[in-house]
Amino acid sequence: MLVAMPGMRDERFARAVIYLCAHSPEGAMGIIVNQPAPNIKFSDLLVQLDVIPQEDRIHLPQRAGGVKVLKGGPVETGRGFVLHSSDFFIEDSTLPIDDGICLTATLDILKAIAAGGGPASALLALGYAGWAPGQLENEIQQNGWLHCPADQTLVFEAEASVKYDLALRKIGIDPGMLSPDAGHA
Repeated sequence: MLVAMPGMRDERFARAVIYLCAHSPEGAMGIIVNQPAPNIKFSDLLVQLDVIPQEDRIHLPQRAGGVKVLKGGPVETGRGFVLHSSDFFIEDSTLPIDDGICLTATLDILKAIAAGGGPASALLALGYAGWAPGQLENEIQQNGWLHCPADQTLVFEAEASVKYDLALRKIGIDPGMLSPDAGHA
């Protein structure tokens, strides 16, 4: 996971915690997991995307009611990406990432969740964060990002408002002690 440093100049990534889904010589892609999408409910999106009819919003399974909608990043913000536990898999659609976490970007997963199936843990991200080849490495060298190990608790269970501090504490950093200034020898 990437954790934005206090001096992050790009306001879209201020205090961001990003689950890194792909990283290769071609670039990197991740989902911001701690920025709720304002005024958007999962049930409203299901109706808007014709996954369920309006009258079924009230009868959604409990699991569906717990799916959080996040601003996943500034790229393709009109597209949804479901980050979820690995207990659900759609052949040719689900990308296993690591540590029991997968990514699926088709309507089929939304239909499964709305029907009471689907993964035990999931979040829906609108958009993603993307980097060109070498861009992320450069940002890390310029003191833009820290990194910490990912786990399902941090990704799915913690409230968005505390994920930043939890990620920092996970690597032994007291958030109050971080400085926005880089030190270079």
